[in-house]
Amino acid sequence: MKVNAVDLFCGVGGLTAGLQQAGINVVAGIDIEAKCKFPYEKNNNAKFINADLKEIQSKYIKDLYPKDTDITVLAGCAPCQPFSSYSYRYKGSDVTKNKMDLLDTFSRIVEDIEPDVVSMENVPQLAKEDIFANFIATLKKLNYKVTWNIVYAPAYGVPQKRKRLVLLASKEYNITLISPLFSKENYPTVKDAIFGLPKIKAGESDARDKMHHSPKLTKINLERIKQSKPGGTWHDWEDKLILKAYRKKSGESYTSVYGRMKWDEPAPTITTKFYGYGNGRFGHPEQNRAISYREGALLQTFPKTYKFFNDKHPISGKDLGVMIGNAVPVKLGEAIGKSIIKGINNEEK
Repeated sequence: MKVNAVDLFCGVGGLTAGLQQAGINVVAGIDIEAKCKFPYEKNNNAKFINADLKEIQSKYIKDLYPKDTDITVLAGCAPCQPFSSYSYRYKGSDVTKNKMDLLDTFSRIVEDIEPDVVSMENVPQLAKEDIFANFIATLKKLNYKVTWNIVYAPAYGVPQKRKRLVLLASKEYNITLISPLFSKENYPTVKDAIFGLPKIKAGESDARDKMHHSPKLTKINLERIKQSKPGGTWHDWEDKLILKAYRKKSGESYTSVYGRMKWDEPAPTITTKFYGYGNGRFGHPEQNRAISYREGALLQTFPKTYKFFNDKHPISGKDLGVMIGNAVPVKLGEAIGKSIIKGINNEEK
């Protein structure tokens, strides 16, 4: 049985890589960001299409599936920044509204091509939005059986404290997310993901892997990280190192910035600015630096061999952070793929 998928809002291919590891053939990924083409095609046996899904015709997407396809899968993660906790304060902005419309675009494509299976991954806050209720209503109107869950990523092999909304829908098959693969006793940890990489200092790169680079720290931030304990806060610092904003009562709650990770726990959620020591608890557990780009990618469960750039396709550190931080963790994508395959196989028996 030939199961073929198209990955909408594919980015650098985290979801595509996971689906392929689960045994689903992804024929193409579509994304508006042209810089994603090199890493997407270099690491995945799939075509990258640089296009704005708001402008693309649904028939074009339908025609991407080979004629001998038995089961069509339409998967994707509409950009989730508008629904994140941080973005809630900007819900009325034009940029946010424009990005929120992308879930309606996903819905329109589903309605037009009616794939056999639909998969959608996003931030948990989306569940509170009318746009999500409308998406589910559209699926049910088309006679899809819909399930969705808020999942804890470590339960599916992702070593970071990340919660995600995962939706699965099908007309013919009863597809539900597979049971957790890990429990609190054996969640994958920071140590499992990044221990053993060559030691580097802030501002240095590993000669054998340019991705293993950590940006330079200012003199005061170097002093701060030297006084930071794994899992601790800025309360561990000498008084002279504490920012003025944190001395105020309103700053007492800022405990998740300028922190170190702990070896024996999952990492905090990897954001698009994980490479900055002051942007969250992104300090290396023992080295005096923020985690490197490679370490961020490993915590997103990309294989160590995943290539994001080369000499002919250079990229800025900022863009690299966005690519990695915005990706669907590969292991979560694999769990979604396995759930689809399991649902199909159960019905075919």
